Amino acid sequence: MKARKKMLLLLMAFALVLVSACGGGNSNNAANNTNSGTEATDGTDETAEAKPVTLRIAWWGGQPRHDYTMKVIEMYKEKNPHVTIEMEYANYDDYWKKLAPQAAANELPDIIQIDTQNYSQYAGRNQLADLSPYLNNQIDVTDISQNAIDGGKLGDKLYGINLGVNALGLNYDPTLLKKAGIDSIPENWTWDNYVEMAGKAKAAGLYFDSGMRAEVFFGYYLRTLGKTLFNAEGNGLGYEDDQMFTDFFGMLAKLVIDGAAPAPDVLAQIKGAEDSHLVLNQGIGVWQWSNQYVGLQQVANRPMAIAPMTGPNMEKGLFLKPSMFFSVSENSKAKEEAAKFISFFVNDIEANKLILGDRGVPVSAKVKEALKEVSTEAQIQVYDYVAWAEANSSPMDPADPIGSAEVFKSLTSLAEQMNYNKIKPEEAAKKFRDEATAILKKNK
Repeated sequence: MKARKKMLLLLMAFALVLVSACGGGNSNNAANNTNSGTEATDGTDETAEAKPVTLRIAWWGGQPRHDYTMKVIEMYKEKNPHVTIEMEYANYDDYWKKLAPQAAANELPDIIQIDTQNYSQYAGRNQLADLSPYLNNQIDVTDISQNAIDGGKLGDKLYGINLGVNALGLNYDPTLLKKAGIDSIPENWTWDNYVEMAGKAKAAGLYFDSGMRAEVFFGYYLRTLGKTLFNAEGNGLGYEDDQMFTDFFGMLAKLVIDGAAPAPDVLAQIKGAEDSHLVLNQGIGVWQWSNQYVGLQQVANRPMAIAPMTGPNMEKGLFLKPSMFFSVSENSKAKEEAAKFISFFVNDIEANKLILGDRGVPVSAKVKEALKEVSTEAQIQVYDYVAWAEANSSPMDPADPIGSAEVFKSLTSLAEQMNYNKIKPEEAAKKFRDEATAILKKNK
């Protein structure tokens, strides 16, 4: 009897210890769950008690991009109800005008869409976070090639996640091309062909195109001549002969002055794809990156095509580049959550069925394969063109150096003055060299 009583007391004591231990463990786990807020890298919630987080995200684009991006954000919020996302978006030019004062005040959004032209400027001023620590933690790169990842590197740090790759070309309407008396655009066309076609378009009451962004297409032109806009050190221009500047901008300015291409005040009225001369049946084509093709075709709502860049030496000038990046502000208080959103954006198949390569051919092999089943004819055209460009191009130049934004501002201003015939190309070439050199020599 005493033995049985002793045994009963021992069992009761053991039970109390066990309850105490289990109770303490549950209490600790609850606290840990509340504090951790961890999630899977595909954006799905792993805990029901994640801390509320607010993210600001900013991007540029036309209305189609705004529309689907907001839908993708809603998808992410449904899977992550603890996240509130504030959206800031505009067309390309207005976007950078808004971002500059935010950067100066150290108030950049948590997630920033950024291009290669402004990348080093923001990263070089310690305004972007190094995302290397988040790879394969918050950001799933299992199906992303190392080359695609490295496209966002400056030195040994990763300041942005590549959202897609693309290539330059002419997006055009074949019907309007024929209206100008031009049957087709040959694969190996030249600058002389381009000027001739622009003249035929003018005679038919059309613009051939809406002009070329100075900083993008002058860089392409220099590459066809074996030169670059910036030198390897980033402290000066990459070409010595100003005749290259004179030839390129002299050709473009003459088209504007002759009325074969729109003047700057006409172009200033274009705020998005819906305002483009092509969409309004007033222009044959638009020079732009391949990732912009689908959005333009959707707005135009008629058959279109993509032509390669002009030559000679097109293969030396053409290159594949990251279309843009998503970067995280160095001052963000929610870097991990921002990284998780970026991972969702590049890896989630359903989200990418909305994006459909608008920001470039997807970097995720898994996503790219899945999209083949649902791609529109326009998207397939982009895939085919980028695949062709990959086989007919050269490696891209290094990232633009610190100060490049100021250099581009000077170049754009001088191009506009030439188009208004306020300054001759020869004088503009010298002025640009002087201004660019003064800006870039600070990088020594």
